[in-house]
Amino acid sequence: MSNTPSTATAPSTSGAIDLTKYAWLSIATGIVVFTMKIGAYMTTGSVGLLSDALESTVNIVAAVVALIALRTAMKPPDPLHHFGHGKAEYFSAQVEGFMILLAAIVIVGTAVERLLKPQPLEQVGWGLAISTLASLLNGAVAFILMRAGKKNRSMVLTADGRHLLTDVWTSVGVIVGVAAVSITGFLRLDALIAMAVGLNIIVTGLNLLRESTAGLMDKALPEKDHAAIVEVLQRHESETVKFHALQTREAGRHRFVHMHVLVPGAWTIQQGHDLSEQIEAEIIAVLPDAAVQTHIEPLEDPRSWADEHEGQHRWD
Repeated sequence: MSNTPSTATAPSTSGAIDLTKYAWLSIATGIVVFTMKIGAYMTTGSVGLLSDALESTVNIVAAVVALIALRTAMKPPDPLHHFGHGKAEYFSAQVEGFMILLAAIVIVGTAVERLLKPQPLEQVGWGLAISTLASLLNGAVAFILMRAGKKNRSMVLTADGRHLLTDVWTSVGVIVGVAAVSITGFLRLDALIAMAVGLNIIVTGLNLLRESTAGLMDKALPEKDHAAIVEVLQRHESETVKFHALQTREAGRHRFVHMHVLVPGAWTIQQGHDLSEQIEAEIIAVLPDAAVQTHIEPLEDPRSWADEHEGQHRWD
């Protein structure tokens, strides 16, 4: 491999948007919704509504962890963390995933107990009204968080929003179940729906754990991002300029792109540097928050092609 200098553009947090306000919004909403749902449970005695309230405690814990993760991820690179702190967002999603699974276990356990010992429901109308209002509040905040997560490429906000949206659909199921119990008089239906809620939450938790683990394992960028990089490279490819060893990964909002640029050995260092700077600038233009690193190698040297297939994306 050539010792020709390579250039790199490091991730920067200058001008980064402070996303912690969304975490504070999620925390406040979680506390309000939990209080409302506990009130609905105490009014009706429904284990389904209790399971719904217990999941809201997970929302609060997850929002607190998200706040910590967002503050950590915003820190700039330092002597111990050369690539920044973006992966803190994945740890937040991991914690949220485990908390969701814990809540699901509690919910299913409570549902089994109520299935064996069913109890009549009281004041169903008021309970359902309170739970419906809480669900509408959750839905509005979930929309805000997911939109902010997509716009700012924040896994923490996206995960928190998706979790709240799952909570909304869970609440809808519980509300329908409690109403059905009131209409049919089949008391065990309340417990059965609570068990279904628990299973649904387990799926949500496992999905979050899977996605966050993929990020910790340096999963490559999505195909859409990869296609944007390829489009830039294709504009510069010629008989005298080739590319290979394209590798990508992401850490929270930051994206990392590495590649080898093969140019004629007779080129000066300045020529190779100018080309690399141009390619890096064009990639960053289409992939904000990207850190791009290029390695210049002589096109004619067989050693330049020895690492052509080292686990990288095919770019052509």
